[in-house]
Amino acid sequence: MLNRISPQNPAWISASSPENAARVQDFIRAAYGWMFGGLALTTAAALWVFLSVPMQQIVLRPGMMLFLIAVEFGLVLFLSFRIQKMSPATAASAFFVYSFLNGLTLSVVFMVYQIGSIGQAFLTAAAMFGAMSIYGMVTKRDLTSWGSFFFMGLIGVIIASVVNIFLRSSALEMAVSFIAVIVFVGLTAYDTQKLKTYAMVAPPDRVTNFAVIGALALYLDFINLFLALLRLMGARR
Repeated sequence: MLNRISPQNPAWISASSPENAARVQDFIRAAYGWMFGGLALTTAAALWVFLSVPMQQIVLRPGMMLFLIAVEFGLVLFLSFRIQKMSPATAASAFFVYSFLNGLTLSVVFMVYQIGSIGQAFLTAAAMFGAMSIYGMVTKRDLTSWGSFFFMGLIGVIIASVVNIFLRSSALEMAVSFIAVIVFVGLTAYDTQKLKTYAMVAPPDRVTNFAVIGALALYLDFINLFLALLRLMGARR
């Protein structure tokens, strides 16, 4: 949920000339390539834990989940605040390490929900994510204002989720999950359009870095959208 942190958070820039359009297309292709690579690694790591008893004993031991989440939090901050200064290899490595660790923590999804529900939520999230990504790429409307609006919604979701840890209200959980779906659908379009700006402002020797941070934002949008839909639609074991 840290995908609002990004280098300079620049405003949207139109890519109207053929040269700029080609540059943007190449950049978006690279960003989505990183994102899909991260999702594949996350899925592989989650399945590794789910199918391996020794890995379950490591990941599910007391305190390990909190440790992994803390490391993931640190990696996101590291990428967000140091992305323009680190080497492309470091940026890529940090992103893939994060994706792997996130897969370890998300392995509990396979232990809590039925496989059919996971597949249904994944396909629904993919369809919604794809539709909003296309909208973010093709719309002529400046979606900069969406970022602030949906970020406030994200803050509300986080606060309500923390409160519900103590209340344990199923009704509040469903409401928060429904709002989270709306928030991350909107952020998907916003973050997709923001890739156009990154393509234009990225220095030649830092294009990979900006593609990685863009991929991280989209990766987090998809993961959180998937988890929100799973809480709404998922049948538990």
